Amino acid sequence: MRILIAEDDQVLADGLLRSLRASGAAVDHVASGTEADAALMTTDEFDLLILDLGLPKMHGLEVLKRLRARGSAVPVIILTAADSVEERVKGLDYGADDYMAKPFELGLLEVLLQRAGRLVSKDQLVERLCEWGEEVSNNAIEVYIHRLRKKIEKGPIRIATVRGLGYCLEKIPG
Repeated sequence: MRILIAEDDQVLADGLLRSLRASGAAVDHVASGTEADAALMTTDEFDLLILDLGLPKMHGLEVLKRLRARGSAVPVIILTAADSVEERVKGLDYGADDYMAKPFELGLLEVLLQRAGRLVSKDQLVERLCEWGEEVSNNAIEVYIHRLRKKIEKGPIRIATVRGLGYCLEKIPG
């Protein structure tokens, strides 16, 4: 799987790069909207675009708009701290497949990617995600797992539930 990350926050980008590469993905990173647009014009080899909206030099929504205008169907997950309904609707109208809110959903995905192929209990997820400064219940974990499943359902991986024990990120045989 080849992923392009368009994110100007270097710390966040480094964390994503490490996690995704550790899970076996080929990952490229750009830090501006113009770089993202150029990378997406020169190749159609990306299986996923993780796109920050607040990119310098070209807004993430403009990158998305141009991508879709070229007829590209690459799945796009918008990664943003902005959580307004209006912004979500606009991104989805422009052709994004989904949103991932910083930092909670990202933290959950990062934990699963770091432990790809191995079981992760709800308690381990709660313990890890509380580092982000949020109180998290087991029910909240189930909701966020459900949301992540919907976001990755078209890709080559899935989140499997091991009843009573936890979750495992695994490749779909094919």
